[in-house]
Amino acid sequence: MPLTSYRFRTSWLIGAPARAVFATLVDLGTYPDWWPDVRSVSRVDDDAAEVTCRSMLPITLTLCLRRMEQDEPAGRLGVALTGDLEGSLSGVVRERDGGTRLDITQRVVARKPLLRALSPVAHPVFRANHAVMMRRGLRGLRAYLTTRPS
Repeated sequence: MPLTSYRFRTSWLIGAPARAVFATLVDLGTYPDWWPDVRSVSRVDDDAAEVTCRSMLPITLTLCLRRMEQDEPAGRLGVALTGDLEGSLSGVVRERDGGTRLDITQRVVARKPLLRALSPVAHPVFRANHAVMMRRGLRGLRAYLTTRPS
């Protein structure tokens, strides 16, 4: 796999019903309310939004997320990514032990010139930055869902 390609798998355990988790995940407009690394979301059309992210590193990513799958009964959702990263992000939401398990898979290729230039030496740093971003997203989602009615 080229050093400009990344594959991530993450599992989140959330103490909220799967229905509430799913509804929050498909409502991209709320992401800046609960995920500190998602700086802005602008709706493009009914199936797409432009999202700006920045985690620990001083690198801002602009992505277009286009809905590819949204099947609440099956707990499946997915988007295609274009922009500074190109690829896909998918999730599976399942009830588990009085809460919800969310399994996230991301497959992306860096397209932003700075990321492509730095990837050969900064690949581990980018992976660590992603891990921090995902931990903060989990904490934010848990807090957000505890303050909202089911």
